[in-house]
Amino acid sequence: MRKFVWIGVIVVLLFMQSANVMAEERTTHTNFLNPALVNLLRQGGYILYVRHGEATVGEDQPNYVLSDCATQRNLSAQGKQQATLYGQKVRNLQIPFQTPVIASPFCRTRETAELAFGAGNVQVDPFWTKVYKLSGQVNAEERESTLSGLTSILEKNPPEGMNKVIIAHSFPPGIGLGEIPFLGTVIIKPKGQGNGYDIVDLVSFNEILGL
Repeated sequence: MRKFVWIGVIVVLLFMQSANVMAEERTTHTNFLNPALVNLLRQGGYILYVRHGEATVGEDQPNYVLSDCATQRNLSAQGKQQATLYGQKVRNLQIPFQTPVIASPFCRTRETAELAFGAGNVQVDPFWTKVYKLSGQVNAEERESTLSGLTSILEKNPPEGMNKVIIAHSFPPGIGLGEIPFLGTVIIKPKGQGNGYDIVDLVSFNEILGL
């Protein structure tokens, strides 16, 4: 009888160990950027829509001024480090990107873009403040106007062999590109003017770094 009990214990332990190994393999796999996706990005033709780095310093005041960072929520020390690492990783992966990189006028988005791609390679586009405002109080007409403008931007193909990078904001749940974590990247495939776009993937910051 004892012999059968010990055999049962051993079987259970072996099963648990096997399950743990499989779980670790799944976790490891999901934390790495898909090599097939990297190869596609190396060929160009995509848009990388990136949310800014961690921004937990200060808050956006009701009467914020875009040229005054003291009236806004800004990058934390970790957010600045994230932005620098992001740019390094994109270059290490040999993903070609069009310059200038586009950034929302907020300090946290501009700084993310500058730390990642260089201050001389960043162009501010005021359109992205409209995306920021989607998370606040906007009426249906304003929302539809912003989403229409978004489509007109994301459906345009970048120059051949290049990818377009946009550093901006997350969206409300179920609207536009949806919720995006800090330095998460939405990979978008434009289908040409008037034809819309496809969302290929949402890649986390840890996946970009391969953590």
